[in-house]
Amino acid sequence: MKRLFLICTLLVSTLGVTQIKLEIKPAFDGLQEFDKIRDLALDQTATEAYFTIQSANEEVSVIAKATKKGETWNAPNIASFSGRFKDLEPFLSPDGLRLYFVSNRPLDNTSTTPKDFDIWYVERPTPDSPWSSPINIGSPINTEHNEFYPAIAQNGNLYYTCDCPGALGRDDIFVSKFQNGDYTTPVSLGENINSEGFEYNAFIAPDDSYLIFGGYNREDGQGSGDLYISFKQDNGNWTKAKPLPTPINSRYMDYCPFVDKANNTLYFTSRRSEAANNGFETVEALSKFLEKYENGNSRLYKVIFDVTSLK
Repeated sequence: MKRLFLICTLLVSTLGVTQIKLEIKPAFDGLQEFDKIRDLALDQTATEAYFTIQSANEEVSVIAKATKKGETWNAPNIASFSGRFKDLEPFLSPDGLRLYFVSNRPLDNTSTTPKDFDIWYVERPTPDSPWSSPINIGSPINTEHNEFYPAIAQNGNLYYTCDCPGALGRDDIFVSKFQNGDYTTPVSLGENINSEGFEYNAFIAPDDSYLIFGGYNREDGQGSGDLYISFKQDNGNWTKAKPLPTPINSRYMDYCPFVDKANNTLYFTSRRSEAANNGFETVEALSKFLEKYENGNSRLYKVIFDVTSLK
């Protein structure tokens, strides 16, 4: 597989650092055969991965699982609970015993008619046990509107995207706090994170201390979807979100963040492209570009980067 590692030197005076070299790499070997890969969830050992494989028009959307032995990832398989309806955006609880995801599957097995997108979960008693049948998380989180991209902290607080009433814009990031064994009425995270446009794909730190999310076409962005970070203050409020540095953010669509804290690695999805600026003169040159990882398709990337250095 031919790859182009994107290396860029970034001046970050606000961090008191002269230069930071960020090396953006493909997240895993063996995924280039799929034209559209998005989102990622890893367990605490970073040896169990879940991600979404989609067709070009998203008519097909399944959650796949891969496991790692040594330094090698095994070929992915469709997760036991997926493959029939449109499933996407998996997120493992910090203990690895519950996996949240989004699906348009019907509420019970007596129907085959898809519904709007809800948040579902599967659970297991131990990390080595099989997953249960999918369970709809129910109200007050799921509504007649679409709920997307669940992310859960150790304290049980659930963050997700919704196009429901109460949003500041087209899509907002909401939180439903877990208190006394129940979820509270979800609320928008407010103007320091949400805007009149689209906010989506939130990753919450396990200790509920920071949030990385996608914002579309913001004035301080690179021109498409960019990744932003906000930190929770001692009073519970969120700081004004700031964009992640380039080359993490690019002029292409960058989204679906996930942080592997143990290995100080940020994973994300991007549609970045390394197309020749002067076009193509031969079919061979065009084919060579289309074989690249950075060919404009939705791909998973990783970069070693301490996101808390932006605090």
